[in-house]
Amino acid sequence: MWEQISANKAKSMVLVVLFVVFVVFLGWIFGETTTLGYAGPILALVVAGVGAFVGYYNSDRVALAISKARPARLEDHPHLYHSVEGLAIAAGIPTPKLYIIDDSAPNAFATGRDPDHAAIAVTTGLLSKLNRVELEGVVAHEMSHVANFDTRLMTITVVLVGTVALVSDWMLRTFFWGGGRRRRNSGSGNAGIVLLIIAIVLAILSPIIAQLIKLAISRKREFLADANGALLTRYPEGLASALLKISGDREPLEVANKATAHLYIANPLKGQKGAFNKLFSTHPPVEERVAALRAM
Repeated sequence: MWEQISANKAKSMVLVVLFVVFVVFLGWIFGETTTLGYAGPILALVVAGVGAFVGYYNSDRVALAISKARPARLEDHPHLYHSVEGLAIAAGIPTPKLYIIDDSAPNAFATGRDPDHAAIAVTTGLLSKLNRVELEGVVAHEMSHVANFDTRLMTITVVLVGTVALVSDWMLRTFFWGGGRRRRNSGSGNAGIVLLIIAIVLAILSPIIAQLIKLAISRKREFLADANGALLTRYPEGLASALLKISGDREPLEVANKATAHLYIANPLKGQKGAFNKLFSTHPPVEERVAALRAM
């Protein structure tokens, strides 16, 4: 179990570092093919930094509002409250705020910039369709996202995706309006033409590449939260059984969309199968997650 946790942490951090390098490289290409020069990568980092700052303080409120989540009451859901309190103590973090989503599809997500400002939202379908042990497995998974700062990491990742899309759009507009000329002191000839071609290709493909990196990070953090969640409950089968029930439920989650799908414990957008869709999925295949849990 500890080896799996360490491997997932290392892989996701490598992906994040590569993502930042990719953003800087794209900014450098932008600068080299326009008059910005070295200001290109600086501009890309500034845009990412401002976006991360805004998202840092507002991502939880936005996610809860989009999902139409309402505060949960202790008198209505005492077992949920007690499960969250007990697992928060086990994880060594403050008890997150609890929210309910009125939807019959079973699912849940965690949000918040850190454990002191975290929230866990569960659907009414999750509460009605899972037994006590399965519900604790789901809560432990979401608690692990909070303890591992996954909610903050994914906020930064989403901002990086947006930065790449923005820089790519600037590049395409610059080339379209005839501004895609390298600086006078940056050379000319075949090297300049090759660099310009690379810039155009990157401007077109960068948003796709950025999205793939984001989804890869999301999948690694799901494996990590599964392992940490099993460590909190000391019962991997509870979460494994919950994942099978959630994935096997055919009711679509009405409040979910592509912007929030990565937050949930299981992909709320049903019907995505095949190798191509697996590459663009926000979550690892449930079969792989269950197999990993049962191997613990």
